Amino acid sequence: MELNHWTHQFRTIYDQAVAQYQSGQRGADTFFNPDQFSFLASIGLRPIHVYDYAEDFVGRGEPDSDTALLMVAARRDYFLHELHGQWSATPIREVDLPSKDEAYADIEWLPRIIPKAKAFLEGALPPEIMYCCGGDRKFFKANNVHPADFLRVTWSVKADRDKLADYVKSKH
Repeated sequence: MELNHWTHQFRTIYDQAVAQYQSGQRGADTFFNPDQFSFLASIGLRPIHVYDYAEDFVGRGEPDSDTALLMVAARRDYFLHELHGQWSATPIREVDLPSKDEAYADIEWLPRIIPKAKAFLEGALPPEIMYCCGGDRKFFKANNVHPADFLRVTWSVKADRDKLADYVKSKH
């Protein structure tokens, strides 16, 4: 008997979104049918998350499906186990994020990526803010950190800046 595991469903949706984007289709609201929308909601995702990943993969070659799956798995686990399947009521705002050139503990982008990671876990990212955008990916590459690992560490240390700085420094 073959299991229809949520990961298989996610990969199918991700691959479909990549194909749709490659074919010229645009707009997260046009990519998914009601069953797919319900599935995404059941694992704590909004359509924009998958759309953004597909758009960046087509345009920049990343995040690939494995990276997307691992990030989604962290969000799903947080959504189900910490938030008990409830959505955050208050999205963060772009203007409330630290500036792109800010550093903490001599680590550029760290002050910006921490609240983005926390907001992604909590389901509080608005459509115009993407976790694992180009700037985030530059941070991850420069610091030898996987975006999904950063999410899980952010969760485990409760977004403590000092502990996250120590984690990032340990990866060099």
